[in-house]
Amino acid sequence: MKAELLLKERHALPGDAVAELVIWRVPTPIKGCSHPYKYRLALVANGVCVLRYDNETGKGDHRHVGRLELE
Repeated sequence: MKAELLLKERHALPGDAVAELVIWRVPTPIKGCSHPYKYRLALVANGVCVLRYDNETGKGDHRHVGRLELE
């Protein structure tokens, strides 16, 4: 099974902000995660990422608040 795109949306919000939601179902969990999803959920205002939840190989599920990366 290949990765399957489940959701890809971009929503314009007031004040030059954008919400982006991207979710893939992957054949096996990525390293550091126990679920079969690869995702990115982000809030960007004036071209700057304010808040982002995502997962990546080796880091697993984590979030970004401004320039900080948190578990």
